[in-house]
Amino acid sequence: MELTTVWFVLIAVLWTGYFVLEGFDFGVGILLPILGRSEVERRTIVKTIGPVWDGNEVWLLVAGGATFAAFPEWYATLFSGFYLPLFLILLALIARGVALEYRSKSDSTRGWDRAFFWGSLGPAFLWGVAFANMVRGVPLDADHEYTGTLLTLLNPFALLGGLATLLLFTLHGAIFLALRTTGELRLGASRTAKSLAPVTILVVMAFLLGAGGGGRPVWWTAVALVALGLIGALAATLRGRDGWAFTASALAVVAVVAALFCGLWPNVLPALDPANSLTVVNAASTPYTLTVMTWVAAIFTPVVLAYQAWTYWVFRRRLTGPSDVPVGPPDVGLSSLTPADGR
Repeated sequence: MELTTVWFVLIAVLWTGYFVLEGFDFGVGILLPILGRSEVERRTIVKTIGPVWDGNEVWLLVAGGATFAAFPEWYATLFSGFYLPLFLILLALIARGVALEYRSKSDSTRGWDRAFFWGSLGPAFLWGVAFANMVRGVPLDADHEYTGTLLTLLNPFALLGGLATLLLFTLHGAIFLALRTTGELRLGASRTAKSLAPVTILVVMAFLLGAGGGGRPVWWTAVALVALGLIGALAATLRGRDGWAFTASALAVVAVVAALFCGLWPNVLPALDPANSLTVVNAASTPYTLTVMTWVAAIFTPVVLAYQAWTYWVFRRRLTGPSDVPVGPPDVGLSSLTPADGR
């Protein structure tokens, strides 16, 4: 296998990890004002992702860095042409991070909760818009420079993609909350998941079928896994099997990303004029750069995966619902949570 192919697959894996892990973080933030009827409930909801949300964002940083190093032409065209949407995502992620860290240090949490909500909803929608444009194709000239406008990116198919990821991440977050909480919060999260699942299945499948994958068997396999994952998540939620529901939901997210990247290959950024498309060949770094990066990735990737797996294992237990949580002084900041807080 050529190194360009290896790095295309690795970047796909990094985006998969980001959307699986950060996806339920987005969903939790979106559901905060819906499921959090009291401060105690909202505090419990925030604590479900307190120890892990910032670690989940590492996947985005690594994916961006890997794209810059392995496919600099892809990185340059993507970040210049998609500048405004990506800038809005960055602002939303900053606001969200500040809200998560400072809500427990303020006498009033209403403003921080709004920032958490919008900082989750915005990226959940805009990532779908960005990836929809990537698989559909954008106007590029012979120098691989983007020639469209912001309105070009906000086409109907891109908006469908944004709605698909928004629903997918919200469902993923509802299932995660059902897995990590007890009492009324768990019941409310389960009801939300049951309501969201049918419309999520329809919208996500419409988006993927509209994106197309060139009729490749691997693409059809990924699309079938998306359908099976979402249906399985709904079935498991109806039976009260939260662990299996989350596994099925995560499988659906993995399969969605796989379907998108299968549809891209061998392009990394298709152009409306195929002659101007960026591919894994004309967008790649030199073989020497790819070789050095491969060795670095082989050494450090297992370390990062082991550390993150350990973090999730330590904080694996459910958080008690509001009926079991005494109303006391504000909780400590998220950065100082200990394993006991996850019990």
